Parts: sequence; structure tokens; C-alpha cells
Amino acid sequence: MIDFKQFVKYSKPGPRYTSYPTAVEFSEDFTYDRYVEKLKNRDAKKPLSIYIHLPFCRSACYFCGCNVVFTSKEEKKVRYIDYLTRELELLSQTMESSSDIVQFHFGGGTPTFFSAEQLDGIMNTVKKHFPNFTEDAEVSCEIDPRFFNEEQMKVLKKHGFTRISFGVQDFEPIVQQAVHRIQPYDITKEAVELARKYGVESINIDLIYGLPYQTLESFKKTLELAHSLDPDRLAVFNYAHVPWLKKTMRKLDETTIPSPDVKLAILQHTIDYFTTNGYKMIGMDHFAKPDDELFKAIEKGELHRNFQGYTTRGGVDLLGIGLTSIGEGEDYYAQNYKELPEYEAAIDAGKLPFWRGVELSLDDRIRKAVIMDLMSNFKLDIEKIEKQFGIDFKEYFADALEALQPMVDEGLVAITDSAITVSQTGTLVIRNIAMPFDAYMQKHAASKKTFSKTV
Repeated sequence: MIDFKQFVKYSKPGPRYTSYPTAVEFSEDFTYDRYVEKLKNRDAKKPLSIYIHLPFCRSACYFCGCNVVFTSKEEKKVRYIDYLTRELELLSQTMESSSDIVQFHFGGGTPTFFSAEQLDGIMNTVKKHFPNFTEDAEVSCEIDPRFFNEEQMKVLKKHGFTRISFGVQDFEPIVQQAVHRIQPYDITKEAVELARKYGVESINIDLIYGLPYQTLESFKKTLELAHSLDPDRLAVFNYAHVPWLKKTMRKLDETTIPSPDVKLAILQHTIDYFTTNGYKMIGMDHFAKPDDELFKAIEKGELHRNFQGYTTRGGVDLLGIGLTSIGEGEDYYAQNYKELPEYEAAIDAGKLPFWRGVELSLDDRIRKAVIMDLMSNFKLDIEKIEKQFGIDFKEYFADALEALQPMVDEGLVAITDSAITVSQTGTLVIRNIAMPFDAYMQKHAASKKTFSKTV
């Protein structure tokens, strides 16, 4: 039995590492002209992943850390589609758009807050400008089961959507009430059955632990209900409480949020529950069935991580489209404006709505490769990194290896001449294991308002 109190010392602010460098390092030093140059010069033979942000929600879920716009006005959605269309036109004029599209994702907000006709129109526009979707492309959409109907599902089917991710978070009524998201089990069950009816290949369910009023016993019930829906994948996220960034989080009673040792107990039970019920833990917070491609990728050490989560589609550029979207190239990240007036003004001026980003140095690229491998595969092939970048790993990362020694002594991680391997217990604090390799952590060490806590 694990003594979770020993892990409380690891409850410190730290990144989730959906990118490296993280978004807090993005700045306007990476200029518009430099970004356009990157797009113009990219190799069209290299595959593309496309992310489109549909930011609107009818009302706030108090736990949400996403960039959303709350509205009930139809004209706002119509206006946004017009600007998305113009952004896609500008992109196709700026870059070669004949690349194979191997991954596509609708994120939110609530993508299905848009009507079936609107979703169909957006997809037709995407395919007009970026037509080469591969036959095995991973085409996915985030869905709030409270806003999902058969007409929308028909559109998703028509456009080849193979994965759907349903937001649930928790099935306990007291938790749902506290976070302002009332979503009875039956609504979620009906949404999952609708997706199955139309042959969706992979269904994911999102849960969050660390929400107000959650206990180990209450979350056990949520896990059982989620399992009863027979999802192919589950994402079980650690709630990131950042009220200094998200005003809606200030509505939560912090005294009702579970303590770090309770959260760790919930996470350990979650891991035990799903692994004994036929799922494999994938990366930091995902679980998948053995026949899922994520499962197969982690067995081969080929899992990758980007802003869309875990993926098998490594070595591709990510094109972020829409308000606040983030794109990724081999040596840069680029983010669109976060506010609608600025986003619209750029497009009205005939420019891409690019706001800021970061161009990666060689050191950034080396550290990114190390951190992303640890976060994805819980293992790092030291020799592979040395060959890829021409470095002596133990010399280059002497300070990081020294910082990891206490975790080695506790059995959380093992270090040999050829590999760094995270133990099953160590996966509970994988963000902490990755952090010593982060060259930017020292300048944020004194700040409690940069990252959410790791535990």
C-alpha cells in the first residue's frame, strides 16, 4: 500500500508539458514576419495536423481552464464562422496547402454548440483549402453530451470523424452542482449510444479528479459509471486550480477541494481500477484498451504529445486555426490572438491573426525531446538522444540527473547508462520527474501563480 503523504512534498507548481517551452515563454519577440516565413518555407511533403478552436459555450463550467466565450447569441457564431473562413483562405494563400492531413480536431468551447449545418459548412471550407485528408486520418471532436443530436452526428459521420471525446468530469450530483455543470448519467449514455450507432471507431470520456466535494468513495462510483459506457479511451485529468487566470474558478469554495493526499489516492485507485479492467495507462493521464493505437504506440515507445493530447502522429506540423489556437512546427510554436476584437481586426487587415510564439533554440529542441518522451512513454532512450543531437547526455544534463537522485532513492525513477525509466509509482508524479530537464523552471520557481500544482 502506498503512503500518499510522502508525495505531498511533490505538490508544487509545474507545467503539464503539452509543449516545451511552455506557453508562458511565448512572446511577441517571435514576429509575424518570422511566422509567415516559417509557413512559406515548410516542406509540403511533411504531413499536417489541423486544430480548429470553436470557443463558444452557453454557460460557464467553473472548473474550466479553456479559452471560451460565453454567449447565447446565434449571430456571434455566424460571425465567427465568417472569420474562420477568411483565416483559412489567408492560410492557403500563405503556405502550400497540398500536404497530407493526417489529423484533424475540433476543440472548444463546445463544438456541438454549433448546429449540424454550421459544422458541415466549416468542414467543407476546411477541405476546400486543405483537401488531402488521408484515408486513415484521425478526425476527432470534443463533445458536451448536453449539446449533441443526431443531425450533428450525421455531419460528423459524413466527414469521416473517427474519434469523439465526451466531457463528463464527474457523475456525482453534489460535484456537478458545485462546478455548475448538471449532466445526468442518462444524457451521457444516450450521447455515447448515438455515436456507437453511427460507427464511431473510438470513444473517449474525460473525467477530472480534484474537484470540490470529491472523495475517494464518490469518485469510485464515477469510475464505475464511466466504465459501464465501455469507452475505448479515458482521460482522467488532475484539476488545475488557477483562479488568478480564470475568474470562474473563483466561484469554487476552495475548502471543499480535496487535499493532495486524497487526490493521489484517487489517482492510484483510478490506475488500479482501469488496469484491472483491461485498460493500459497511456502517458500522464490517459487509459486505452489493448487494441487501441495509443496502447500499441506506447509498447513501441512511439507515443507523442502535443496540444491535442497524446497521439501516434509524430513528426507532423500542427496548424492552429481560430481564436487563441496554437500551432507547432519543428522549431517554433505560434499562437493566435486570445480576444475576438484583435482576432477580427487582424483578418480584416488581410493578415493572419497571429499574436505571439517562440522559436526554439537547439537547447530547447534537445530538452523538448527528453521531456516529451518521458511524459509520453515513461521512458527515455539516452543513446537515441545522444545520436540525434550529438551530445554526451550525462554531461549535458548533469544538474538534472543530480536533481533526480532523491526520486531514484525513493524508487520513482531508475537511471542507467542507456535509459531513464519511470516506475509505476513514479507515473503519479511524472510532471515532477520531467521538471529538472526544464531550463525555464528556475525563473518561475518563486512564483505560485504561473502553473497549477502537480499533485
